Amino acid sequence: MSAPVFVVQRHEATALHYDLRLEIEGVLVSWAVPKGPSLDPGVRRFARRVGDHDLAHADFEGVAGSSRRHSNSVVVWDTGTYENRSRVAGKAVSAADALGAGHLVVRLEGSRLHGGFALTRVPTGPRSARADAWLLVKVDDEHADRDADLSGDLPSVLSGRTNAEVAAAEGPDRPLPDPER
Repeated sequence: MSAPVFVVQRHEATALHYDLRLEIEGVLVSWAVPKGPSLDPGVRRFARRVGDHDLAHADFEGVAGSSRRHSNSVVVWDTGTYENRSRVAGKAVSAADALGAGHLVVRLEGSRLHGGFALTRVPTGPRSARADAWLLVKVDDEHADRDADLSGDLPSVLSGRTNAEVAAAEGPDRPLPDPER
């Protein structure tokens, strides 16, 4: 059995954000991370749980949707495999069980991200919104780097293209998809 995959897609939509996706039980469980991941264990990044995606979405690069107000370009900012290191009450649990418990710890092996990261659900707002709010934090390990700056327009680890290059190649004059198909 091969290791599960993770992907971080840099998505220039109405607001720039990064989509963190972890393969769990055959789908990509996803979070939108407005400021992107940090390698500094002292930095907590807000992460909003969003809809799951099909595994085929893991290598998607291009222009998402048909909006002409913004580029809506997506590049694969990082990708690789991960190891689940989650525990509940001192016992190792599956990634799916950790997700349900609201605390997931993984060790990433990607092109840009390495080492441990924790996702923790945080209660906020009305009861219905509580499952959506999470924090993404780098584990303080040998891959932590308090001085690393990951905020630039780094190119795709797959194609080498930036979001601007993807948008220029595929938008805004691209044909809109046929709504009848």
